[in-house]
Amino acid sequence: MKKNKYVIYWLLTGCVLIFIMVVVGGITRLTHSGLSISDYKLISGTLPPMNQQEWEEAFELYQQYPEYQKLNYHFTLEDFKSIYFWEWLHRVIGRFIGVVFIVPFLFFLVTKKLDGPTIRKSLVLLFLGGFQGFLGWYMVKSGLVDRPDVSHYRLAAHLTTAFLTFAYSLWVALDLIYPNKKEAQKSIRNLIRVALIILIMQIIWGAFVAGLDAGFIHNHWPLMSDGKLIHETVYIEQQPFIKNLYEGKSGVQFVHRYLAYVVVAFVFVIWHKTKKIKMTLTQQKGVQLLIILVFVQFLLGVLTLILAIPLWLGILHQVGAFFLLAAMTFSLHRFTK
Repeated sequence: MKKNKYVIYWLLTGCVLIFIMVVVGGITRLTHSGLSISDYKLISGTLPPMNQQEWEEAFELYQQYPEYQKLNYHFTLEDFKSIYFWEWLHRVIGRFIGVVFIVPFLFFLVTKKLDGPTIRKSLVLLFLGGFQGFLGWYMVKSGLVDRPDVSHYRLAAHLTTAFLTFAYSLWVALDLIYPNKKEAQKSIRNLIRVALIILIMQIIWGAFVAGLDAGFIHNHWPLMSDGKLIHETVYIEQQPFIKNLYEGKSGVQFVHRYLAYVVVAFVFVIWHKTKKIKMTLTQQKGVQLLIILVFVQFLLGVLTLILAIPLWLGILHQVGAFFLLAAMTFSLHRFTK
């Protein structure tokens, strides 16, 4: 680990920055700030408007698009400034992450600090980072045409790619932190793999809920509303029926609700099965973290729902998903290698 110390610091710094990026992205979404900047300038866009004229020009550009024309036509320049900040900060952090990944990577490459496998993994990370930036702009474009909101599909792609980039960065760092390999415990490993896939599906449907504002309906638990386990709008809102599960507000909330139970059940099964085998200290810590975080995240989800998504709780719920993914990634790594 000592010889790779700075490479590990670099990768973990990337993990922290992606985490910050996702938190700010969540605030941007929940404050409806994501469409406040309707153009993309890689270099000059790094700085916000610096004087009154530049602010007025930015506001005039915003006024040309559906969000202002259909929703925020009452906005003053001061109102515009309040939403501009979060989208600008989100984009600046994205640029900063690009610099933090690329410059040290080139330095480590030139000074031969990276072995062949780590170079290949780092190239994958660089691709994921660039693709994430592209998805961000592709998402924003969907809200600049007819409807003053971004496509929930593009939002899900953007958010999920951020989560996966974080998970892969953590995985590469763990490869360097724990270089000694042993025989994999395949039954537990395979169980965690399935749990990870279900968790990623849950994250995707969480993004659907956010993109469709589906968290503002059926704000009851454990029943959806009107004393019903499954509200009738789950299966009649869209036609054909299957579209309800990925385009209907009630349907996507229904999937997100009940996938949560599946995630909790899988983590409980992992915990139960690992009690019967001999584990290393890191494996024990990973499973303990999973159990704690999955119940914290479940509780945050319930509170977020019944309180109709207050900003701070919506952000905490997203942070909880991030930590749960980190714990799942760590546990999978420890039972794999």
